[in-house]
Amino acid sequence: MPSLRSKALSVALIAVGRRRRYAGAEAVRARVAESARRPASHLPPRSLGRVAEVSRAFVGAWPVYDVSPRGVEPAARVLYVHGGAYVGELRRSHWSLVRTLVTRARARVVVPAYILAPRGTADRTVPVAADLLSGLIESGGEGGTVLIGDCAGAGIALAAAQRLRERTGAQPSRIVLVSPWLDLSVSHPGQVAVEPGDPLLRRAGLIEAGRLYAGTLAADDPRVSPLRGDLAGLAPLTVFTGTRDLLGTDSHELLRRARDAGVEVEFHEAAGQSHGYPFQPVPEGRAARERIVALTRAAATQ
Repeated sequence: MPSLRSKALSVALIAVGRRRRYAGAEAVRARVAESARRPASHLPPRSLGRVAEVSRAFVGAWPVYDVSPRGVEPAARVLYVHGGAYVGELRRSHWSLVRTLVTRARARVVVPAYILAPRGTADRTVPVAADLLSGLIESGGEGGTVLIGDCAGAGIALAAAQRLRERTGAQPSRIVLVSPWLDLSVSHPGQVAVEPGDPLLRRAGLIEAGRLYAGTLAADDPRVSPLRGDLAGLAPLTVFTGTRDLLGTDSHELLRRARDAGVEVEFHEAAGQSHGYPFQPVPEGRAARERIVALTRAAATQ
């Protein structure tokens, strides 16, 4: 059963109109236009600098942040790709996860502020993400590399892992996907039943955001929808989803297809939880974050 705190949060999210952001194509286009006029900041909070070494470099046009624990060698490496339906920038909740990984798992975390759609499209985004992943794996040092992505970032992360496998066969130690959006067609019949109870997402808005990110590619191109790609040979997967997440169908399809392809999958589905619940200040979210920390610590021994 979901906790009382998570139930209250879902009611509050509906009350404040959070799902209006994805109510339809017009709502998404308006959000994109507003972002073009007044770009949101992707800068980390200043408080992060009190507990971590933070630097920024550019990979092409991408600002890429490198966050490491102060005074000690990192025990593991993480590439974290943030969510936001391809049209939303890094938020405080994303940086909070980065802080947790640095301070609790002693990880070096690389965080790309990738170019958002419609300027940033799958054909441009996935190769750069694959390059970052490859560089982090090859950078040396102690421990292994964990690839983490949430929502749209999970789609970029999985597509990058597939591309790297095709290039060199290399893989991170583990891939962690939080509420992943892996099929941008948003066409699974099971989504119809889940949509009314999802306090955050609407199919019509997601379809438009996905169209902007796809650019000239088809929705079933694996660079756009990595669920449609080959999953064989990928690193072990850990997946977090909730029963009130419209995109939970993608997680279930990934579970089925990955296991059929011989990939190890650790699957967490939290009852009554909505999209992105591991970022939320609820008991279920804290438990998910603890597991992500534990998985990152485990990579330190690899």
